[in-house]
Amino acid sequence: MRRAGGRAARQAMRAAPLVEEMKSVRSGMEGEQYKPLSDSDIEQIHESVLKILETIGIKSATPACIAACTNVGATFKNEHLLFPRQLVMDTIKMANRDLTLCGRTPEHDIKPQGIKVHFGTAGAAVHIVDVENNTYRESNLQDLYDAARIVDKMDNIHFFQRPLVPRDVIGELNMDLNTLYASLSGTQKHVGTSITLVENCKPFIEMLYMVAGGEAAFRARPFVSISATFVVPPLRFAVEALDVIGEMVKGGVPVLLLSAGQAGATSPAALAGSVVQSLTEVLGGLVYINALKPGAPAIFGPWPFVSDLRTGAMSGGSGEQSLLIAAVTQMIKFYDLPCGVPAGMADAKMPDIQSGYEKGCTTVMVGLAGENLIYEAAGMHASLLGFCHESLIIDNDILGQSLRCVRGIEVNKDTLSLDTIRDVCLGGPEHFLGQPQTLNLMQREYI
Repeated sequence: MRRAGGRAARQAMRAAPLVEEMKSVRSGMEGEQYKPLSDSDIEQIHESVLKILETIGIKSATPACIAACTNVGATFKNEHLLFPRQLVMDTIKMANRDLTLCGRTPEHDIKPQGIKVHFGTAGAAVHIVDVENNTYRESNLQDLYDAARIVDKMDNIHFFQRPLVPRDVIGELNMDLNTLYASLSGTQKHVGTSITLVENCKPFIEMLYMVAGGEAAFRARPFVSISATFVVPPLRFAVEALDVIGEMVKGGVPVLLLSAGQAGATSPAALAGSVVQSLTEVLGGLVYINALKPGAPAIFGPWPFVSDLRTGAMSGGSGEQSLLIAAVTQMIKFYDLPCGVPAGMADAKMPDIQSGYEKGCTTVMVGLAGENLIYEAAGMHASLLGFCHESLIIDNDILGQSLRCVRGIEVNKDTLSLDTIRDVCLGGPEHFLGQPQTLNLMQREYI
């Protein structure tokens, strides 16, 4: 007769889902172990950013943007909006640092502060990777809903930003509303999306309030944010996006202020110069959104990309991309702002060896740098042109290993293990397999 609580019971206990405090990695682990820039580098980049904002500025501002920014101290000259040094520094000081990106339920809330690290999806892929047939097909609304459902169950993907474009939906308003509806239907995690036209903002916000149960309920717990690519690099505002930002501020919707220059094409080929331009553009957007409403909920989003100068194609899985994003992360930590950047966007066309090493390299470097919100970290292929449902599950494992690197090694009296080593070597079995410490740490310490 087999005794109760034997080997099978112990195996079942170890196979059961872990409670949160038992997990070896979790949302919001603290990074900042990797710093590609020296203190001198940071000061030089910061000074360059302030000089560009003050003397070159940003072109193509809308009348509303010009009015808001000049009202707080900017100047408009020769079609460029110029931002004095003191205005920029005052804006950085007043910016909202107490931002919460809420889930539909509180256990999925994210606080992008300090050096807490969270991974999520994002992108605008127009194709789905068909791994069974080794080909690509057009993406559709069902694919978006399915992606949200998968992300909802993935431990190491902490938020869902729309990763693909449903090409079976016709018309900008239908696209914006159906994208929002499919995303919210599929996941309880925080949802990010975008808006194509300013006239779509009103029905978009109405849908948010309807889902929340009223305007006050949404403002208290904003479970959706929007990404606004508000600049056309180099140093030009995107008119439509500026108007969208204005409507989102009125509606209480957090905004990802996104600049996406490509080094060697729409930003300098020198990596340091690409960092400078990206920070310059987003700081201009930060002044604008705080001029509209001081302390408006905003995510600082410099997204410097890399061009393969031999072909002109984006190179999202490159080492240079990893360095760029780690560097802007370090600069954002210098400003102490809630931040979001991309990593994990493989150039590989399929979930293969190339995809694995590109995603592993880029996500672990940016995680170690202490980035708050790491977008495009799962499911993306072909430099953001393709999205793969299967890769969400593969990448969830990759992100778990990246988070384990972020967690690092805890050194204290217990982990130094002097008593355990003494017991094993002087009076024990001369191995550690059955030691209480081993059994206690096998799931807490190891992923």
